[in-house]
Amino acid sequence: MRRAAPSHRRPVQRAAAAVVLAALSSAAGAVPAAADDIQLPVVSSVLAAGEPCAKASTDKAGQQPWTWQTLGMTKAWQFSQGDGVTVAVVDTGVGTGIPALAGRVEAVGDADEDCVGHGSFAAGLIAAAPGEGVGVAGLAPRARILAVRGTDTRGETTASRLAAGIRTAADRGAEVIYVGRAIATGKKELTEAVAYAAKHDSLVVAPNVPDYLPKDSAGKTAQPAPWYWPGAAPGVLSVVDYGPGGLRPDAAPPAHNADLSAPGDAVVSVGPTGSGHYFGSGSSLAAAHVAGAAALVRARQPKMTAAQVADQLTVAGYPDDPPRLDPYGALTTLLTDKQGAPPREAAAHVPAAAATEPRNRALMIAGAGGALVLLVAGGAVVIPRGRARGWQPAGAAEGDVDSGDRP
Repeated sequence: MRRAAPSHRRPVQRAAAAVVLAALSSAAGAVPAAADDIQLPVVSSVLAAGEPCAKASTDKAGQQPWTWQTLGMTKAWQFSQGDGVTVAVVDTGVGTGIPALAGRVEAVGDADEDCVGHGSFAAGLIAAAPGEGVGVAGLAPRARILAVRGTDTRGETTASRLAAGIRTAADRGAEVIYVGRAIATGKKELTEAVAYAAKHDSLVVAPNVPDYLPKDSAGKTAQPAPWYWPGAAPGVLSVVDYGPGGLRPDAAPPAHNADLSAPGDAVVSVGPTGSGHYFGSGSSLAAAHVAGAAALVRARQPKMTAAQVADQLTVAGYPDDPPRLDPYGALTTLLTDKQGAPPREAAAHVPAAAATEPRNRALMIAGAGGALVLLVAGGAVVIPRGRARGWQPAGAAEGDVDSGDRP
């Protein structure tokens, strides 16, 4: 389990009282206790047997989401809005009748239909254009969405489905590939799919853990797996969530070695059709925010490779464990050796990796006069953990990991 946040954590912008209560009192993926206060339908990741398809929401958020200021969206948009970048959404599909995404969604096969609503919700967090009223919008409101089905029509998935979705997205030229699932099996298949995407210079972003742990027939919550895929695969930007109070819900699955944390609890986005809003929680939604930030960086720095974009996002994060997504910082931070290159060895200390980890990570701390120069006055940057392999697919070192579905 991730360590408790230090007492000197940077304050997180809080939402209106109803949203805060909902975020802190609910388990990821469940209907929050304060949902009636928010008056928005809750997005699901999987539909239960007999449950009808998600429909257009007739409600809209009455207040600006807490994520708007926390992510510094207005400041980030001064430098980039994701123009010209395609983000693949490998999930339940993305509806084509969403005004906030109008004219910017291309679907592969039947991925233009979203019975569940999760893929549409994630696409909205990535690229929804701001509308009238409270300002519900995605991080990259001018990016394009490539909808790729990674589940069946009810939201159930397999490693093969996800791997095929990643490969299809890479073949279609997506610069960023968002995967909306974290599963306990499929290590080999999904690791190979991620490596395939890396060869196509596509950055894969995925949740570090599932949004919630399933329950058995007796109502007992399943034990968490040691690792989840594709998030644990080398080359993936692995993301965990936090809420308006700066912490994860108590019932959230424990995370391991995530690369970034981002707003994921009590977030607001679009439904599968119409202009109304939905409400949701979970690491998959935090990963959608990171995918949007990656689109901002790729639009501003088109010569950066996928690996360099991953470095840029983690280097610029607010110092924490894991670093917190800072889109504005990622757009205004310069690595002095080479834009997007890893810091010099002299500026970093790399601790030995635990033998049980599926990929090598390191915590790198830069002192004054180190490898970073911030273009924002007064900014102090701490280089957070990154992969010793420079975000490339695993080499010989990865061969030490068992080839089964779990490390």
